[in-house]
Amino acid sequence: MKFSSDEIASVLQEEIEQFDSKIDVREVGTVLEVGDGIARVYGLSGVMAGEMVEFPNGAIGLAFNLEENSVGVIILGNYLTIQEGDEVKALGTLLSVPAGDAVVGRVLDPLGNPLDGKGPVQTDVTRPVEMIATGVAERQPVTEPMQTGIKAIDAMTPIGRGQRELVIGDRKTGKTAIAIDAILNQKGKNVKCFYIAIGQKDSSVAGVVNSLERYGAMEYTTVIVAGASAPATLQYVAPYAGTAMAEHFMFNGGHALVVYDDLSKQATAYRQMSLLMRRPPGREAYPGDVFYCHSRLLERSAKLSEALGSGSITSLPIIETLEGEVSAYIPTNVISITDGQIYLQPDLFFAGIRPAMNAGISVSRVGGAAQVKAMKKVAGGLRLDLAAFRALEAFAQLGTDLDAATQAQLDRGYRMVELLKQPQYQPMSVTDQVLSLYAGTRGFIDDVPVRAVQQWESDFQQFAHDKHSDLITLLNEKQDLSDDVVEKIEACIAEFKKGYKPVESEL
Repeated sequence: MKFSSDEIASVLQEEIEQFDSKIDVREVGTVLEVGDGIARVYGLSGVMAGEMVEFPNGAIGLAFNLEENSVGVIILGNYLTIQEGDEVKALGTLLSVPAGDAVVGRVLDPLGNPLDGKGPVQTDVTRPVEMIATGVAERQPVTEPMQTGIKAIDAMTPIGRGQRELVIGDRKTGKTAIAIDAILNQKGKNVKCFYIAIGQKDSSVAGVVNSLERYGAMEYTTVIVAGASAPATLQYVAPYAGTAMAEHFMFNGGHALVVYDDLSKQATAYRQMSLLMRRPPGREAYPGDVFYCHSRLLERSAKLSEALGSGSITSLPIIETLEGEVSAYIPTNVISITDGQIYLQPDLFFAGIRPAMNAGISVSRVGGAAQVKAMKKVAGGLRLDLAAFRALEAFAQLGTDLDAATQAQLDRGYRMVELLKQPQYQPMSVTDQVLSLYAGTRGFIDDVPVRAVQQWESDFQQFAHDKHSDLITLLNEKQDLSDDVVEKIEACIAEFKKGYKPVESEL
């Protein structure tokens, strides 16, 4: 086979013309010491805070502490194979995670690596983990409801799109259950949900994923897991990574719901990292900037202005208290950042009142602005009435004689408590909630035995859907209690009560 010299020369000429000499200049440092997910590196004098660095084993690190002679790096990955003297490269970029539709329906770690065995996340869209929250001028007030499907919450502490509502209580009081029900209730409402498990047992997270799959919620949900066995560094990064994924939908005019389960464990992970970095400890040994750690995270939840597409992120941060101590450091910090809190009381939970919400301490700082008009009218004074009932109940236990008005108030209170109970995984539409609460607050169930209230409610809702579908349609359309709607509701209740006999076993 012969080659033409002219042909070879022309190919070489073309290659030379197209040759682009690029010198890849990177700062390189050396590991001085490593342990507990932390490395101290010498020689990276030009590295910036939050910049990514790469270790020889492929693990990624973040520049965390910038000191005079060394850089403190948090290692996001396997740190056990990193040794003293290893070479560390500065990558010149900030930490980013995959985003977009490709992450929906997946179970991922905080770096976007799959944990569900469905292969890598195929997407070109990435977002930086750390972002400065949108400013005041780029937001609008919270006015659009974000229904949780839980009567007690939607009536007394309503949540709106763009709101941050804290769920707080001791362990095993139903905090995660509320968050999961809120996610299930977003089915068909074009809301992307993100469940971020921080420091949870792998078995607990598997249970949550299983529940979401069983009720068809994984179609619009992403689960980010930094479990109890994950390094503190990943537990610290997890909420920021989940928020970054949610921001993609917000900035594209969509809506997202983010659950942080829970931020107490993230604060503990941050404390561990800070103490290892020899940062000065403050109250309860937490570093001085733990407030900033949570505030810069939760401030990213917002309802954007119309100019930016009116997208929103609604967040439900969860905080675990010890022995009901709401005034501890981390709880008070997060209460002051959020727009209200749902306090779950152990006593109520163990008494079978679920959700175990304490109406006196729980509050929504958005209030009626995040409710449809019908709900606002029907549940206006419910929270105060329930709080008054709790105080009256405590007084009545002293065994004093009660006048008729007080006794009537107590009787209605007992029925309302029963009416507000709701099983898990059964979120309720706002129309059904309005019907139930109207019957309760207007005294239509005062003659129903307390133990039969829940059965009465279930049968009544079934009756309304079967025999008065026009009323359901009208309520869905108007979402207001106009005179004609009220008339129809009362006619429906009267017709139902006329022919209703509770089952004996229920009494």
